[in-house]
Amino acid sequence: MKINAAFGKALRRFRKTQGLSQEAFGLVSSRTYLSTLERGLKSPTLDKIEALASVLNIHPLTLLTLAYQEKHGRVDLKVLSERVSQELAALTRID
Repeated sequence: MKINAAFGKALRRFRKTQGLSQEAFGLVSSRTYLSTLERGLKSPTLDKIEALASVLNIHPLTLLTLAYQEKHGRVDLKVLSERVSQELAALTRID
């Protein structure tokens, strides 16, 4: 599965789980654009991911994590969290 399709599936899953319509995103996106994202036809910018996550009342990384889980299959969140923590810690040691 391509990442655009995985992101769209994750977005639709969060939206439906929270009982939101595509119109509920009207302040940050048109219904047409949201539909193209959910169908995997377009790739959102980081700003758009942040705006969509705010409507869903979740952290943008939560949305991206689910997208990558959709793409690669379920992953152990503890292992993923530890990996991200280690990578960030390595970067801060460099600074």
